[in-house]
Amino acid sequence: MLLNAQRNSLKKFTFNHKKCQDILKNALDFSNEICHNKANSSPHTEKQVMKNDKKTLFGWCMYDWANSAYGTTVVAALLPNYFALGIVGEAGVSIAGQTFSATALWGYMLGASALVVFFCAPVLGAIADFSAAKKKFLIGFAYTGSLFATLLYFCTAGDVWLTVLLFVGSQVCFVAANVFYDAFLPQITTPERLDAVSSRGYAFGYLGGGLQFAIALALVKMHDSLGMSEAMSARIGIGMAGIWWAGWTLFTVKFVKEAKPGDGRGTDNAQLQWHDYLKIGIGRTVATAKKVRRFKHLTLFLIAYLVYNDGIHTVSTMATIYGTQELGLSITVLMVTLLAVQIIAIGGALVFNRIANFLGTKRTVMLTLLLWSGVVTYGYFTQTATEFFLLGAVVGLVLGGSQALSRSFYGAMIPEEASAEFYGFYSVFSKFSATFGPLTFGFIAQVTGSARPSILSLMVFFVVGLVLLGCVDEEKAKADRLAF
Repeated sequence: MLLNAQRNSLKKFTFNHKKCQDILKNALDFSNEICHNKANSSPHTEKQVMKNDKKTLFGWCMYDWANSAYGTTVVAALLPNYFALGIVGEAGVSIAGQTFSATALWGYMLGASALVVFFCAPVLGAIADFSAAKKKFLIGFAYTGSLFATLLYFCTAGDVWLTVLLFVGSQVCFVAANVFYDAFLPQITTPERLDAVSSRGYAFGYLGGGLQFAIALALVKMHDSLGMSEAMSARIGIGMAGIWWAGWTLFTVKFVKEAKPGDGRGTDNAQLQWHDYLKIGIGRTVATAKKVRRFKHLTLFLIAYLVYNDGIHTVSTMATIYGTQELGLSITVLMVTLLAVQIIAIGGALVFNRIANFLGTKRTVMLTLLLWSGVVTYGYFTQTATEFFLLGAVVGLVLGGSQALSRSFYGAMIPEEASAEFYGFYSVFSKFSATFGPLTFGFIAQVTGSARPSILSLMVFFVVGLVLLGCVDEEKAKADRLAF
């Protein structure tokens, strides 16, 4: 991904020795020839890439298989627990005379990484569209993020700031890579298959992430039999997730091809410097933002998505804390429930894709929002481990459907030639929507002294999102994209 940037940066250096200049020039010419000739020799890099190609779709889905191990094992399961108990400890960390708990630091780490992506995603998407470099950005962020995730293995007790640095780095790369991964969707399949392909990608992700998490969970549960401490087993599980992410991404590297844009972009950018790309990216982002405001129904969907995804994200991220503090459940129950969510979500994504074939994408998403309202209502009355497990099963069912269909519904309304740019905005709304729900949850819990009213309050996000989504005219939105 960084090849062009490195090549342009190297050209800035002045060498006094003539032989060094010649060697550098030959090396640059050779690397440029490899990049462009290899691309031109492949029939898949023509302006029109064959859509619905089985190998391309497989390679695209395999990235979800690869990176979901990080999202499940590192972000949701092992690292939060290990960070609190094994790295920070119950005493917390003193910063400028103020003591911060592991929970507070974890929230700040998630917020900081989301903030970075919030500002960078649209610009990165615009640059990728202009330079026809979505794949380079995807692979670059994927391997940088997987490296950071793997290095988390070396974090031990007291390594607070090293853990913070590595986690924020891996999280930023994880989310940024997904911007470009999502942006491929409208380009590798036809409009009538967007739902099916998006759902298949999520199914691959839940299966791959669940499989790696199951291995990591087995290590943690059997650590005594394996002759290792629980902390060591958690570290191995976390490091394994980074290696899993990097290894399975090779399928994406091999099979996913990127088309050259039809307006001449991405074909003669060798003389552009990094600041030129930055100017272009910011300029295109501003222009896109102005045009998005004219797309009434696309904008309305983004607002609806911001609201209801805030509820979904809050349920997903606060479930473990709710089960621990409000219900007093053991870590085993929580982890087994999380694994069940991953497994059931595989079928959920596929089942709701079939439902969308009959009801339509928008109506099916609205159906999932009704089910989410039922989830938080049932959560309010949940008392036992069995009820919590059943709640997790329903969450797994609707989680896959709501996420996959929201992505494909958005993809059907945006211009294909600016897909990365528009998915950059989608990512911004996704990250911004992770703000108000947790704040609402925490505030109500603090005021009432119980998390039960907090989880019930999340119904507001689903009801408001449902009403706004009902006002979106799908056909008008699709017609508006032709005016881009």
